[in-house]
Amino acid sequence: MREERHSFNVIIMAETEQFHTTCCIAGGGPAGMMLGLLLARAGVDVIVLEKHADFFRDFRGDTIHPSTLELLYELGYIDDFLKLPIQRAERVGGTIGDCKFIAADFTHLPTHCKFLALAPQWDFLNFIADRAKKYPAFHLKLEHEVTDLIREGKRIVGVRAKTKQGTVEVIADLVVGADGRGSCVREASGLAVTDLGAPFDVLWMRVSRKPEDSEQSLGNFRSGRGLVTINRKEYWQCGYLIPKGSLEELKKKGLAELQKEIAESAPFLREQVGELDSWDKIKLLTVQINHLDRWHLPGLLCIGDAAHAMSPMGGVGVNLAIQDAVAAANILAARLREKTVTEELLTRVQERREWPVKMTQRLQVFMQNKFLLPVLESHVRLATPWPVKLLANFPIFRRIPARIIGMGFRPEHVRTPEIK
Repeated sequence: MREERHSFNVIIMAETEQFHTTCCIAGGGPAGMMLGLLLARAGVDVIVLEKHADFFRDFRGDTIHPSTLELLYELGYIDDFLKLPIQRAERVGGTIGDCKFIAADFTHLPTHCKFLALAPQWDFLNFIADRAKKYPAFHLKLEHEVTDLIREGKRIVGVRAKTKQGTVEVIADLVVGADGRGSCVREASGLAVTDLGAPFDVLWMRVSRKPEDSEQSLGNFRSGRGLVTINRKEYWQCGYLIPKGSLEELKKKGLAELQKEIAESAPFLREQVGELDSWDKIKLLTVQINHLDRWHLPGLLCIGDAAHAMSPMGGVGVNLAIQDAVAAANILAARLREKTVTEELLTRVQERREWPVKMTQRLQVFMQNKFLLPVLESHVRLATPWPVKLLANFPIFRRIPARIIGMGFRPEHVRTPEIK
C-alpha cells in the first residue's frame, strides 16, 4: 500500500489518518490543557485531542483557586491572566436559616494572589491554549473525540478518535486520559472504580444580578433546600441542590414550584426567578464522588476527573485536576523526552496525588453526609451548627477552610524547565 507522509508525522493509509507523538492527551479540559502546555514547554511533543469545536460550554467549574493562580505566577502568566474579565473573591460566605457567616477568608494565604478568581472556564482554557501554541511541540486537535484505546499486548500504544472526516489513530509513547468524569479512556481501560456515593445532584442556571445585590458569593441553606449563588457580575450563577434522581419528579411539579423554592432559599432573587421560564435554561449536573483504585496501565495514565470525580462542593475539582497535571509533568517530562517512561514512574504520579485526592474526597463525603443531607431532608427550622457559630464569631478559624479550599492538602509547583 502506498504511504503519503505529511507534517508532524502524519501517515494516511486508506481512510485512517495516523499520527505519531510522544504524549497523546485525551481531553482538552483544565488537566489536559495544563499538562499539554507544561510538556510542550519542556520540549515534549504532545497532541491534545478535544471532542468539541471550542471550549465554550456553560456551567463548568469556573473558580480558579489561589493554588492555580500561584502556578500561573510561577509560569510568568499571572499579570496577563488578571487582565481578563474576572471577579475576585477574597472571602466566601453562607447563610444557614437566618445566620449569615463568612466561611473562608483567603486574605491570609501564603500565595501571591489571596483570592478566588471567578472566570468562565472557556476563558481560562483559551488563555492556556494561546500560550501553549507558542511551543512547536504542542498540537491541539479540536473535534477529535477519543473512542477507544489501541493496544499491543498488555501495553496501551495509542488511541482512536472520531472526526468529521473519519477515524484517526494517534500512536504515542504515553496516553493520558484527561477526558473528565465520563471518561472514554477510563471505560476502555477497564480500570476499577471505587464509588463513594453522592446523595444529591445540582441544577445549574443563571439569574440576572441587580446592582444593589451583595458582592459576595454565598451558600444559602434552609430546611429542605440548598442554593449556591456565585457572583458573575452581570448575573448570578446558581446551583440548586436536589436529592439524587429527583429531577423528573421536580419537573412534574412545574417551573413555578422551582422558582418558588429558589426564591425561598435566596429571597434577594425573588424578582428575577421568573427568568427561568424554560427547563432548557436549567442544566443537570449528576454529582459523583469516585476514584480509580489504580490510575495507570503500561503506556496509560489517568488524571483529573478521569481518575477521581469530585463533588462540586468547594469548587475544588478543576484545581485538583490542574495539580495532577503539574505533578505528572514534573515527574514525567524528562523521561518522556528520553522516551524511557516506565510504569514505575506512572505509579509515582499516583502516589504523589492520591493522598490529597482521597483527603479531599473524605472531607466532601463527611460534609455531604453530616451537613448537606440533613439540610435536604429537614422540614423544620434549621439550627445553626457549632462549626458555623465558630466561623461566625471567631474570624481566625476562617483561615482553615480557606487553606483547604484555596491551596489543597498538597499544592504543586512547576519544576519543569522551559526548553526553547
